[in-house]
Amino acid sequence: MTSRIPRDSRLRLVRPRPLAAAPRAVNQRHTRRPAPRPPEGTPAPAELARMARSQLAGAARVARWADIALGPGGDAATTGDKATLAEATAERAAEELGLTTAQVRADWDTSRLAGLIEVHGDTARPGWRLRAWNRDDSAVLRGWVALFDAWSLAHPEPAEHGPAGVAEVVSAMPQVLSFLQLSAGPVPVAQLLDLLEQRVIELRTERCEIPYGPQPEPAPAPLPAEHDDTSLAPLLDWALHALASVGALTCGDGHATLTPLGNWAVWVKLEQICVAAQSPAGNIEQGAEDMLRGCAQLRPNAARAEYRAWLAARTVGGAVTELLAAARGEDALLRGLAFEALRVVGAPAEPDVRSVADEPALRPYALLWLAEHDGIDPEDAHEVLTREEATWLWVDTAAAVADHGEAPMLVRHLESALQPTVPALLDEVRAVGHPRTVQVLVALAAAHPDPALAKAVRRAAFQVHTGGS
Repeated sequence: MTSRIPRDSRLRLVRPRPLAAAPRAVNQRHTRRPAPRPPEGTPAPAELARMARSQLAGAARVARWADIALGPGGDAATTGDKATLAEATAERAAEELGLTTAQVRADWDTSRLAGLIEVHGDTARPGWRLRAWNRDDSAVLRGWVALFDAWSLAHPEPAEHGPAGVAEVVSAMPQVLSFLQLSAGPVPVAQLLDLLEQRVIELRTERCEIPYGPQPEPAPAPLPAEHDDTSLAPLLDWALHALASVGALTCGDGHATLTPLGNWAVWVKLEQICVAAQSPAGNIEQGAEDMLRGCAQLRPNAARAEYRAWLAARTVGGAVTELLAAARGEDALLRGLAFEALRVVGAPAEPDVRSVADEPALRPYALLWLAEHDGIDPEDAHEVLTREEATWLWVDTAAAVADHGEAPMLVRHLESALQPTVPALLDEVRAVGHPRTVQVLVALAAAHPDPALAKAVRRAAFQVHTGGS
């Protein structure tokens, strides 16, 4: 939808809040409103998940192959410190899977964008969504939505068009998709082109690119050559084919139609609802991971009561071991919640928490836990973290919000960043090497209402995705 609210597009953040509060942001929620019903004819979640599994079958196959074939001590997954699949590894995968190297590379990129596989330096490991692939429909749907958000990275953009024109089309496509969703059927591409042109003109007007003052009558002053609207037709064609490549729509006979998955995803984004798993009954009987998932939607006090009841039914040593195992998983939300539960354990957990402080994924959480245990005020505990550790924690918390929270919550998460400006934040986020960096930046770009900020974040996501600078 087009916003008429003037925006300050300067890439700056508000005064940062203490990062110690960041992991708790995921548990904050607003007053519930009745859950809106999806449009009539929307398939059930199980059917949507089946469609998503089918769409991502190739990506899941390559991710499972990498899980088995590229374990510790095996072949290097990528070339140098880039995300590009190494030539020898691609050839080996193609031979063993009966595919071409081009297919392997395409499925590899898709699996990374969907969060099925994560790259650490020149090694790869499965993401938490792959672990939950066969049993958790919401994890599958979130993986597909992550790919949907990254549609502009999933298909090569036209080489003859500059980055400015591509960025304008990417910024304008949400309105085009909204129109397709509201139309509930095939829409002529010519009509979509008219809508795209109107939206691009609005974006340029918001940036004050239309000359002010008296203009010749009756025709308005022409736009610069590089902004010639006739150039939008091939860019629209690229955008539609990119969205088709991720399974969001179909194109044919001069018309475009949202697929059931695409229709549902656009509706979800328009309604800004969270599809996170609901709290199950009987948390005390569950293992640590399922218990934490069950507590994810509870208010902090209610969650702490659940943690106490769960801990009371177990030995301290066994409970702490289970919680740390859950924290080592791929779901960043569970990592934060596990350490919240460990805060309820208190002093008996100190030796185990101290022992994991050297594990990169757990170190920021462990240091904050130890600082608070030593009596440092939670508002000041973040000062024990180095700049790099604080940035890593910011990305990890953003991954939790992107996976389990609403889009406005992800936008508000910017306020907890240590860096004073968005460019500084993006530089340090790219340098810290968190495995979910691309997904976090893509989700933030898709969620943020400021076109200039979204463009900068999207560019950073593309650079991390391609291994560029």
